[in-house]
Amino acid sequence: MEKIMEILKELRPDVDFTTQKELIDGGILSSFDIISLIEELSDAYDIDIETDDIIPENFNSAEGIYGLIQRVLAGE
Repeated sequence: MEKIMEILKELRPDVDFTTQKELIDGGILSSFDIISLIEELSDAYDIDIETDDIIPENFNSAEGIYGLIQRVLAGE
C-alpha cells in the first residue's frame, strides 16, 4: 500500500489519498491521470492491468487500487 500511496502522491501531490473515496466519481483524477497511474503501477509491480479492470470501482480510492493490484498479482 505504501508504494501505491507514493505513486499517487507523485501523480497528484494536492490530493489527500488517505481520505478520498471518489477519485473517479468525484472527478479528482482525469483520464490522463488514470493512464499515467496504470503505467506507473504496471512498472512498479511488474503487472499488466487489463482493459476490463479499468473501471471506477478499482480506481475510486487507494484501497480500491490496492485491491486491484492484489487480484492481478494473485492471477484473478
